[in-house]
Amino acid sequence: MTRKSAYPVVDIFAGPGGLGEGFSSLLRGKSDICFRSAVSIEQDEFAHKTLLLRHFLKAFKENELPEDYYRYLRGDITIDELYTLHRREKAHADYSAIRVALGPDNHERVRKIIAERLQKQTKWALVGGPPCQAYSLVGRSRMMGDPEFEKDARHFLYKEYLRIIIDHAPPVFVMENVKGLLSARVNGELVINRIISDLIAPKDALGMTSNGLGYKLFSLSEDEMPGMEVDPRLFLVRAEEYGVPQARHRMFIVGIRKDIDVRPGRLRSHKPPTLKETIGNLPKIRSGISKGGDSYEKWRAEIEVLDPAAVRRELNGHTYAGDLMELMGIDLSQPLKALEKSSTRYPARPRLSHDVLDGIYDPELSVLDSHESRSHMPSDLRRYAFAASFASVTGKSPKLSDFPRSLLPDHANVEDGRAGKMFSDRFRVQLPGQPSTTITSHISKDGHYFIHYDPKQCRSLTVREAARLQTFPDNYRFEGPRTSQYHQVGNAVPPYLARQIAAIIADVLDRAGEVA
Repeated sequence: MTRKSAYPVVDIFAGPGGLGEGFSSLLRGKSDICFRSAVSIEQDEFAHKTLLLRHFLKAFKENELPEDYYRYLRGDITIDELYTLHRREKAHADYSAIRVALGPDNHERVRKIIAERLQKQTKWALVGGPPCQAYSLVGRSRMMGDPEFEKDARHFLYKEYLRIIIDHAPPVFVMENVKGLLSARVNGELVINRIISDLIAPKDALGMTSNGLGYKLFSLSEDEMPGMEVDPRLFLVRAEEYGVPQARHRMFIVGIRKDIDVRPGRLRSHKPPTLKETIGNLPKIRSGISKGGDSYEKWRAEIEVLDPAAVRRELNGHTYAGDLMELMGIDLSQPLKALEKSSTRYPARPRLSHDVLDGIYDPELSVLDSHESRSHMPSDLRRYAFAASFASVTGKSPKLSDFPRSLLPDHANVEDGRAGKMFSDRFRVQLPGQPSTTITSHISKDGHYFIHYDPKQCRSLTVREAARLQTFPDNYRFEGPRTSQYHQVGNAVPPYLARQIAAIIADVLDRAGEVA
């Protein structure tokens, strides 16, 4: 049997490497990789450091992580010492993971880099998605009324994607972006309609002579082939339908050059593990206290200010009040042993056998990375305790209207929230028996939307928990300060989903025959 060479991948706006991780982990048989990274491009300092480290690891034979990497994770050596010990692999990473901003100033440089890395190979894939904050629903709500919003350059970064398509005419591409793109408008025009027409005829979009370059666009989740008049919602992929333990809804557009007569397959639906099955075996930790000093004793004292009897009186006869107060009473009177704010104890393999969990777990790890809680105001600790208890009893996360008035935050819009007009789910508990809600970059700034389901821990999710819900392996180190780590995780494509997409793209290239 003839061994097939790995197809090159060009990954732009690569972030910490979620798409690239999925593509590079796809195998033919037991050991032959389907894709190799020709180049990954990212401009953010810390995301690039994460990307660089992963490319360094991919340079080792058979994708086996060296023992020195585990020494680095344990803190026995620094990253500089790790790179010094393996200079050849570091040189490979420096060559394939590039830090550069995509834009007019660097267009020619990027063109030369990609051309050099591809080495005139004709069967390859372009993947990635432009930064999406300006399209996201959260971003747009925060920028509403800002006269500069419609001038935001991030609306038009997809044109850099177009330029790369024009320069290199990839046989196939995958463009990813947020669900909010479906409703985003600039100057009254739906952005998604403009993007679709531009991807079909990229040279026309930039006022150039087309010379026949054009693409057919396909959905990964629907059988109908999209075109100029199609409902753009066909491009929406609901990650939880494809095994990802997270209700993450993103757009994925597959483009196949119109001279290639191949139609891509579709993602195959299968059940994800639940949130508890994904993160439930991680060590129990507590939140910190952001003001007035921190200790376990003070943490307990602040939570115990919450009086179940007083809360019951405020709930005034709700059907769940008795069960809720009983649970809160047990949690407050029978605390767990003294908890720390972080833990490096690596747990045993999850009991459930699932491809996601098998891919996350690394039996060679001896320490758990990035499982450290953030700190919260004492009043928020009590809200978290109530919210998690409420979710345990009712099976749903509370709205602001469910909170006793004594636990409501002192915000000007809290009454609007109680009336359901805005931010009524200001405190959102992640329910153990379901996939999580979308892990977004906003987790870097606000833990209220990502409350752990265990009332005794009174905290938001850690970086490692968020990474697991994004299906990153436990051995995936996110570089930089914790805020940046959250940001990287929230912006990434889940590697498990990316690997399934990679299988579809590999099949397209396999069936494409000779490509010019």
